[in-house]
Amino acid sequence: MKLPRDPDAVHAPLAGYVHQIELRGDERLLVLSGQVGMRPDGSVPDDPIDQLDVAWGNLEENLRAAGMDAGDLVKVTLYLVGELDAGRRRELLARRLGSHRPCMTLVVVSALAAPRFRVEVDAWASRAAS
Repeated sequence: MKLPRDPDAVHAPLAGYVHQIELRGDERLLVLSGQVGMRPDGSVPDDPIDQLDVAWGNLEENLRAAGMDAGDLVKVTLYLVGELDAGRRRELLARRLGSHRPCMTLVVVSALAAPRFRVEVDAWASRAAS
């Protein structure tokens, strides 16, 4: 069981996330490696928001392979190189997450594994065991 909480003694979340999710009971936990904005053919979009969209698609494909979906996400970390359009980023995440609000952290870094990568998405997901 996933119990999301935003404690009253802590500021309200600044965007589409929740401050904590407690896992209880018989849950499957899926820990994902960071996903970059590379398509199956090896191409990487130049636009960082397009990279985020591709990286999120890769995340969803990983979830699907484990019998999960975006509603099972409990923790997401976004690693961004430089400035990304915050409005476009929020719009994309709102579209991809719908009403689901996982815990989320955004980290601006100087570089990722290769210069062409501007975005990496790291995530944990959980679903009740069958």
